[in-house]
Amino acid sequence: MLRGIHLTLLLGPVVPVPAPRPVVDALESVEVTNAAGRASGFQLRFSLSNRSPLQTIFLLAGGETPLLRVMLVVTLNGTPEVLMDGVMTHTEVTQGTQPGQSTLTVTGDDLTRVMDLQDFGGLPYPAMSPEARVALIVAKYAAFGLVPMVVPSIFSETPIPTDRIPTHQGTDLAYVRELARLAGYVFYVEPGPAPGTNLAYWGPEVKVGPPQPALNVDMDHLTNVTGLDFSFDASKGVLPVVFIQNPLTRIPIPVPIPKLNPLQPPLGAIGTPVTRMTVLRDTAKQSPMAAISAGVAAAARSEDAVSANGGLDVSRYGRLLRPRRLVGVRGAGMAFDGLYFVDSVTTSLRRGECRQSFRLTRNGIVSLTPRVPP
Repeated sequence: MLRGIHLTLLLGPVVPVPAPRPVVDALESVEVTNAAGRASGFQLRFSLSNRSPLQTIFLLAGGETPLLRVMLVVTLNGTPEVLMDGVMTHTEVTQGTQPGQSTLTVTGDDLTRVMDLQDFGGLPYPAMSPEARVALIVAKYAAFGLVPMVVPSIFSETPIPTDRIPTHQGTDLAYVRELARLAGYVFYVEPGPAPGTNLAYWGPEVKVGPPQPALNVDMDHLTNVTGLDFSFDASKGVLPVVFIQNPLTRIPIPVPIPKLNPLQPPLGAIGTPVTRMTVLRDTAKQSPMAAISAGVAAAARSEDAVSANGGLDVSRYGRLLRPRRLVGVRGAGMAFDGLYFVDSVTTSLRRGECRQSFRLTRNGIVSLTPRVPP
């Protein structure tokens, strides 16, 4: 059980500082969504009066400072954990039922929004591999605490300048995500571990590692979830087929890509059955390495046929459930017990309350783990 939950709000143009006391006192609720495959976001709700300093701090600062940084740090049992580090993107004022009272809603995204402001199209990258380009791009945002973590691709290739010079396409975020898609990788920014720092990860989606404390279903006093619903979609089983063109005959050769990924091992004994094939026709124009990377990415996306949606009370669970990590499920029955990948988590905080809703995914039914760790 938790001894206490404390929320720290920090604001600032580039380097955030603790928010003034009137701002903290006016804060009514916080909602943060962290998910795999898309940017994270947050929403803050404040009580707003006609004489409130929030009129100046958010509404005026939002117009004069387009990159107002917002950091949320949750302290559980004396241990601080960065829940969100992002920038404000939208403010909205809703009139209340009482005269002179309104609600100010502040919405924002994680620091990937900073990478999506300026178009650098046409910038050349001679003799640079995709991972080198990503590291160079992320380094430009060191002032926001972004630390690049780039994993070289197995099928990476460095173009010869006399043959081809890659050029930047669109914004930094769009280009980095496109490079990740072509390599079968993901790109996201994760706050922490220390306040003010963020991990900019470009690499494969990792579904291995030590699991988080188990989610217990229908286990009397050990139950720590408020609900958990499971579903199985057999149509998710897809076999991607890529085309590799023979340079001599110009004849495309179809190559099926099996679901073999050491960083995404099977979590269920009965895997997702293959129900159809998907032909990636545009891969014939790519190099063999790029075509295989696209096939591996498509195969990884087709595996997760089992999903679960639920909620929990953080004070009963004992910690924050984190996305992009494994977690165990106990008490759901033989088909759905076992380890899952945490696909998304939405954290809602109010005074005296901290709850989370989550979505789990897995690539098969019936657990491969004889005993789910508590």
